[in-house]
Amino acid sequence: MNRRNFLALTGTFTGGTLILPQFLHAFGTQQLVTGNECVIFIQLNGGNDGLNTYIPYQDELYYHHRPAIGIPKQNVIAGNNGMGFHPALKDFAKMQQNGDLTVIQNVGYANPVRSHFRSQEIWQTAPTNQEYLSQGWLGRYLDLQCNDHQPTAGINIDTIDTLALKGEDPNSITVKDPNRFNSRNAAETKDQLSNNPQLDFVRKIANSVTEGADAIQDALKKSTPSEVSYPKTGLAKNLEWIAKLIKGNLNSKVYYTSLGGFDTHDNQLAIHQNKLSELNDAIFSCYSDLKKAQVLQNTTIVVFSEFGRRVKDNGKGTDHGTAAPLFVIGGDTKGNVIGKNPNLTDLDEGDLKYQIDFRSVYSSLLQQKLAFDPTKIGIKNSPLQGLF
Repeated sequence: MNRRNFLALTGTFTGGTLILPQFLHAFGTQQLVTGNECVIFIQLNGGNDGLNTYIPYQDELYYHHRPAIGIPKQNVIAGNNGMGFHPALKDFAKMQQNGDLTVIQNVGYANPVRSHFRSQEIWQTAPTNQEYLSQGWLGRYLDLQCNDHQPTAGINIDTIDTLALKGEDPNSITVKDPNRFNSRNAAETKDQLSNNPQLDFVRKIANSVTEGADAIQDALKKSTPSEVSYPKTGLAKNLEWIAKLIKGNLNSKVYYTSLGGFDTHDNQLAIHQNKLSELNDAIFSCYSDLKKAQVLQNTTIVVFSEFGRRVKDNGKGTDHGTAAPLFVIGGDTKGNVIGKNPNLTDLDEGDLKYQIDFRSVYSSLLQQKLAFDPTKIGIKNSPLQGLF
């Protein structure tokens, strides 16, 4: 069974079983990992155009390379040191002005891969030398962090399981379709072990799903009502549920979700505007919700994509590139800009050269937010300085 089919199969079980909010049935309680800190990961699928997200608007080479899609200087928001936000990201600018958003420039890795699936896999597994790994970096962390298996230590709200959370034990669950869960379906997964270890692992995941339902039900009951009105979008709904679980003290260490549609080869100006608007509005609602509930200091939101886009436009959009900015919100981040502005005079075959390895960001999150030694899961990069 290849990895893509395996993830689809596990997503069918776990994503279709534990659901918000109709899944709330009485199953056994489960003690979770301790500690107040948690991290929310928002993955932008398709390769977000970093140069049109956090824009080097004072660099004339930006407009030289992008005559068709360059964002006019007068439309750029909150310019500082030659960089500014896309006009759709007005609340990103506001969060940065509040000291709650850090921009990390030119994030990537050596010998970049421009394939969506493989580059996502590299970000999700954090290999040392681009070796193929069957377990995600967060899954490896949870394997060592959890006592026995703890199915709600990590929660993925998406339509398919993420490799990032896959470990030796099922310490995470995927929340998917509100109409698919009922106790009969959960019971049907409790089959005897077979001689197929992959199927047995899927069943183990499916069975573990039921074990955390009481804890999640309790968290939702304890969660304070939101004073924030969330937009009616998929990402906003996902982040609203995550905020409810955090406010209800579920004590999951990792939350994961994604937003697709960033593969902007064509019609980029309109598509990118819409996607960044959805991202901005959803995140700012979640940020405001958590801040009003006084839990933002314990919640770190990380926004990333598998790669950026090429520096030169193709006349209608942009093709697959390499390095791009990464955003960190909340968690007592210092709210600054880390890294140099993109160097448009020194390119790697038409692409930006990465300056900061994404594994350094992971190392900082593990060490400074989750009190965990990143070397224990094979991440040898030093923590990024100046983030927290």
